[in-house]
Amino acid sequence: MSSSSNSPMLEPAPAESAGRRPEKGKKPLSATRRAVLLALVAAPFAALANSDPTASLQRWGSGEFRRFGFLVYEATLWATDDPQRPPLALKLTYKRSLAGQAIAEASVKEIRNLGRTDEASLQRWGAAMARLFPDVKAGDHIIGQYTPEAARFYFNGRLLGSIDEPAFAQAFFAIWLDPKTSAPELRAALLQRVG
Repeated sequence: MSSSSNSPMLEPAPAESAGRRPEKGKKPLSATRRAVLLALVAAPFAALANSDPTASLQRWGSGEFRRFGFLVYEATLWATDDPQRPPLALKLTYKRSLAGQAIAEASVKEIRNLGRTDEASLQRWGAAMARLFPDVKAGDHIIGQYTPEAARFYFNGRLLGSIDEPAFAQAFFAIWLDPKTSAPELRAALLQRVG
């Protein structure tokens, strides 16, 4: 077999043509392999960039929730043009320590008071919230993200999980947004458009 300059075996590799030589015994990476490797390296960073549930929403209002005169949390609402329909996100920044179990129990009580569902669903949802909600201390925040299919929860920027029942999502966010809420002043503050 003759060695001619037209032989593909003798054509310089892309790395060599760019002034770089592949290490001895190693083949240069193809453009496809390079793209795949870059995508794999970038994937965790892309996931972090997309983990903010408020990113595609507009900030609406904010207000305080007090119980027996004590500030429990500050709430801020993000939504599209309709702050009472998904998608939306509600951020609660806690001002005191609370057990996750207590947060779940208070949520069940509020949903029950709104007459949003039956007792069997409340029991199931209460257990799911108790598994998801962590204990919080002053400065911690939980963001609830309301989509038409589910409610997702984030704790200090980290995804806790979701409850994938549209009826739960609707009932949970009604705690703050339903006209019959037990905190009408907070509801009014949340529904005020900023800017």
